[in-house]
Amino acid sequence: MTKIKLVRIYEHEQPLGYRILVDRLWPRGKSKKDANLDEWAKEIGPSTELRKWFNHDDTKYSEFRQKYMNELDHNPVTAAFIAKVKDKLVEQDVLFLYGAKNKKHNQAVVLKEYVDQKL
Repeated sequence: MTKIKLVRIYEHEQPLGYRILVDRLWPRGKSKKDANLDEWAKEIGPSTELRKWFNHDDTKYSEFRQKYMNELDHNPVTAAFIAKVKDKLVEQDVLFLYGAKNKKHNQAVVLKEYVDQKL
């Protein structure tokens, strides 16, 4: 069964699947060739204001999660993004690639939870 997987873009060992970078900003120090992306969905990432406010502060994660889900509810690209993920899952795993160091508290975790709820 195929599924959405969260993968830090800097990890050396990466699973196979449809590769979507879900960060609004390009990961520092990563070349576009090395990233080997199928897609860069920067519009699905949290707004610049929300990203700067959160600043990867674990104490703000719960509030960040709620605010980001609210942004996803009102983002005009969300429905098309979810439809594409659903289509790709028919054939293969979908990898949500992100750059954050914290693997538990980042926007890709929230995005996966959101998309899983909608599928």
